[in-house]
Amino acid sequence: MSEDPIAALRASHDRLAAIVAGLTPEQETAQAYPSEWSIAQVLSHIGSGAEIMALAFDAALNGTPAPGREAYPAIWDRWNAKAPSDQVRDGIESDRQLVARFESLDADQRARLRFASFVGEVEADRLALLRLNEHAVHTWDVAVALDPTATIGPEAVGLVADNLALVAGFSGKAEALAGVVVQVTTSDPDREFTLTFDSAVSLQPGRAAAANAELALPAEAFIRLVYGRLDPAHTPAVTATGVALDDLRRAFPGF
Repeated sequence: MSEDPIAALRASHDRLAAIVAGLTPEQETAQAYPSEWSIAQVLSHIGSGAEIMALAFDAALNGTPAPGREAYPAIWDRWNAKAPSDQVRDGIESDRQLVARFESLDADQRARLRFASFVGEVEADRLALLRLNEHAVHTWDVAVALDPTATIGPEAVGLVADNLALVAGFSGKAEALAGVVVQVTTSDPDREFTLTFDSAVSLQPGRAAAANAELALPAEAFIRLVYGRLDPAHTPAVTATGVALDDLRRAFPGF
């Protein structure tokens, strides 16, 4: 398991490339985990996202302002118009080019440069982490459509689990479990989190001071819970006390 987000991003890319290599046209257009997307459309999303992130690279390296969100619809439209086989092929290539750009940064650039992102200006490692979260989960969206036993790649699990707070706060529905404080304990890797449902959803590392519920599960499954991907058909052994797993699923419907 890598603690370097850029190395983990490379491993996640290689994993996805291996999964989609040699897909038949029927497999490319088969439904991925998100009900509204095919496998090819997931690759289109990954490819267009890589192209958009590359704009942030250009701006940081050139010392110019990054294009705003007004530049994105034209990129999405172009990718959406591609044939499924092109979405798969071009998605992997666009993703590969982005990973290579991360890898081309030297130590000084990784520490010094600031990149525009949806959370504001960030350094290279933080940008790689933002990409890794999305990339690892969408890779699973493809993998599980082909193999129901698939899990999120181990190269990404620790780093993604440690960077779930933003996603939990964005996607979680506090009203679903108002007043519940969950002590979360994960395995592979071992982590402890405090998951609080108050006026908003908060996820913080460490033990809860006053938990009224407990949840123990693999870290990989916890990631999928927060991303709305822990349905009963894809749930490993989980221990939940003081809170029902179905209620947690409703609190994290995904996006």
